Formats: sequence, C-alpha cells, structure tokens
Amino acid sequence: MSSEASVVPRRQLFIDGEWKEPVLGRRIPVINPATEGVIGDVPAGTAEDVDLAVSAARRAFSRNKGRDWSRASGSHRAKFLRGIAVKITERRDELAKLEALDCGKPSDEAAWDIDDVAACFEYYADLGEALDGKQKAPISLPMQTFKSHVLKEPIGVVGLITPWNYPLLMAAWKVAPALAAGCTAVLKPSELASVTCLELADVCKEVGLPAGVLNIVTGLGPDAGAPLASHPQVDKIAFTGSTETGRKIMISVSQMIKPVSLELGGKSPIIVFEDVDIDKAVEWALFGCFWTNGQICSATSRLLLHENIADEFLKKMCRWAANIKVSDPLEEGCRLGPVVSQGQYEKIKKHILTAKNEGATILYGGARPQHLDKGFFIQPTIITNVETSMQIWKEEVFGPVLCVKTFRTEEEAVDLANDTQYGLAGAVLSKDPDRCSRLTEEIQAGIVWVNCSQPCFCQAPWGGNKRSGFGRELGEWGLDNYLTVKQVTQYISDDPWGWYCNPSKL
Repeated sequence: MSSEASVVPRRQLFIDGEWKEPVLGRRIPVINPATEGVIGDVPAGTAEDVDLAVSAARRAFSRNKGRDWSRASGSHRAKFLRGIAVKITERRDELAKLEALDCGKPSDEAAWDIDDVAACFEYYADLGEALDGKQKAPISLPMQTFKSHVLKEPIGVVGLITPWNYPLLMAAWKVAPALAAGCTAVLKPSELASVTCLELADVCKEVGLPAGVLNIVTGLGPDAGAPLASHPQVDKIAFTGSTETGRKIMISVSQMIKPVSLELGGKSPIIVFEDVDIDKAVEWALFGCFWTNGQICSATSRLLLHENIADEFLKKMCRWAANIKVSDPLEEGCRLGPVVSQGQYEKIKKHILTAKNEGATILYGGARPQHLDKGFFIQPTIITNVETSMQIWKEEVFGPVLCVKTFRTEEEAVDLANDTQYGLAGAVLSKDPDRCSRLTEEIQAGIVWVNCSQPCFCQAPWGGNKRSGFGRELGEWGLDNYLTVKQVTQYISDDPWGWYCNPSKL
C-alpha cells in the first residue's frame, strides 16, 4: 500500500472542548480508497477515552444545575447550531474534498452532502427554538380540580455511533437534534471515515460551543464503540450501521434497559411497471442503487421489472451504465468512485462471484474498470436471472450491485418487494396514481418513494421496519428521539381531598 503526502489535518480526540491525545497514544491510518495511499491518520480512542468523554458530557449536562445547556432555552442552544451551520457553509469546499478523499464519494455528491449538513443544523436550530413555545402545553382533564401540562426534557447524555458512507451528514442527523433537545453527546464515527467529524469538532471550537456539550472519540468499533454503547453513564444510544452491529448494541443496552434507536441495513425494492417512460425510469433505477457508490442502506438494489418491458429496459440500462463515469472522486464529472476500503471491496466481489456460482447472470459490470489499476473500484453491476433463494436477493451488498427480477402482476410485484427481512425503503414507478397509492400502503417499509428513488429531506422522517431497525430520524421525529416527556399535574381546589376521615372531626 503506497503512501501519499498527508492531506488530512492531524487532529486529536475532542473531549471537554479541547483536543486530547488518546490515552494509549494510538492512531489509525487514513487510506484514500481511490489510490490505496495513506493520506494521514486519526486518533484510535479506547474505553479510557470514552470514559473521559462521557464524564465531560455528564458535567456539561448538569453544569450550573443545567442552566448552561440542558435546561437553557431552546433559543439559546439554537444560536450555537446556527453558528455551526454558518461555519460549515464557509468551509464547504474544504470539507467536501476531505469527504471525497476519505470515503471515495464523488466530489459533487460530497459537496451536496455538506450543504445538507449545514441545512440540518439550521433546521434543528429552528425546531429547538420552537420547543420553547411548546413547553407546559396544557392537557384537558375530566376533573376541574386538577390541571396538567407536559414538559419535554432532554433525555441526558447520548452516545451517537455513525457510519462511513455519509460521514459528516450522518453525524449531523444525530448531533443537531440531540443538541437542539438539550442533550450532551459523545460522537463515535466509523473508523473508516472519521476525518470530517473531527473537523466538526474544530467548527464547534470556533463557535464557542460550551465545553463537554459535544465530544468526539474516533477509534475502532470494539475499542471505542462498544464501550460507549455499554457505558452506564450514557442515557441513550443512537446507531446507524449494519444489522449485525445493531444486534450487538441492542444486547448491550438491554442489560441497562437503556433506550436505543437503530437505523440498520436494507435490501430495498424498486418496482417498475409497464406504463413508465423507460429512459426516466432507467435513470432512477440506476441512481437508486449506484448513488454514493452503491453504499447506501436505503439503496433500491432489487429491481422488479414488468415482464412486458424487461428486455428493452435492460438493454437501455446497460447502455446508461456504460456511460457512468467511474474515476477518482475528485475528477470532474465522476459519478461512481471507489468503495470505502479493501475489506468492503473484497466483500462485494465475493457477493458477485457467489451470485454467478448460484446461476445468476452478470449482465453488466462485475469487475474492476479496465482503466483503473489501483483503488477499490468496482464497475456498476447488473445481475439478472436471479432466484429468491439466492444470496444476492437476500443479503445487503452495500456496493454498486443491482439484482433484477421480472413480474407479471401487481400482486406478484408486491409479494416480491416484501420478500425480505429488511424494511427500510421501497420505490414504485408508474404513471397510474391509483396504483402508486395502493403500493405505498402495501410495501412494508418505513420510506416509500413514488416515481423516484433516494430523495431525502431533513423535514421528513427517516427509518425502517423489521431488521432495518426502529425509531425515526429527521423531522420532528428526530428531535423527539432525544426528548423525554414529563407529566406535571397539580391539585388546584381549596377543598380537602376527602378520601380519609379527618381524625380531628371524629
């Protein structure tokens, strides 16, 4: 593996508002997936560092009886979130380049992500501010001798564990609502892509975020993520990542009856009916699976085609796929970069080989692009003649691999769509509005797209069913993730309650 001149800022862990060397002094190399060269390193935090970060978050939560942060007004906290949004926007180009170098995301996508990061902080600043006006909302009671209201309070110190496919954006999805709610947090990003999350720490220092409100500990999952999930002083865990890791986190938090929200894997369907505009539908089918190099939990990676248009559709799809520019993510016009790591590259190749060995047909792609002899690049891959018993139909690949089946009837399409242990997303493409409406109800998923795939807005809820996890991020639901509801009921009558006899009146 080659080395390149370091282009990644050398950061430490961010604990209690300061940069701190990991207790054990270890670091993890940062590999550029496009070149396989080392471009820097990040701290390798361990349980000792997690302890320090959690303690800092706990102090920040209760400092000055909470008046400095957790019990401060939402408008006070919103000022910091808006400050973060401004600084993220100012550093957009720099952050997008670091994101592309770190995880292989095409630079145009990375820039789009950074815009979304800033918008997410701005959005939750507004929601946090609006929370002030919703406090002490009265509850209608059947007895006039009582009055009652509700307080929405921060849940406490939260552990936020995020993935590598959208490093800074997935962090923002958790950090922004958690801080808006008044929580304090320890963020543990994926060891495969931590660079921009450490730059978020630098932004927090710039805007003067109070010490300990957000702490960032990079490191390996078993060394830093597991101790964070099981830490007795952490009040909630929010995790985005693989279903297997999510299962381990559930087991860990269950020992302490600790709340957890999980956004896990997916094997989402996209159903294309015979009445579509084929060129438009082909582009959405490709985008739904190959966007972000195919590394999306919500990827619509199971294409269900009506048999009447299948031949024409697949021919056009192969021509479109051949036109996708696969290159270094920093090259202009790149639309498919490398997958994130050597391990992920090998895993995807194994999935493709297994599909072929099980009898499926590699209709397009399936190998390294001929013009790229270095880096973790895989051609956009289209696999046909797929049976529902095959691994490629059942398991999440997390790479640019699309498997295809045909159907004859709407009922058959729905059955195929729901033939999965996952339930994150689904899409239906048709010109028939009644059919689309029916399928939005019949597809078993937390997100359903109509005549598109993968749009995501911070105002709309995001999350899945079945083994894709539970809980919702984004929108008002994202803020609710980090709030606990307290009932306050008061007896307001001057009369005694009168259930027991007053001994003085006997």
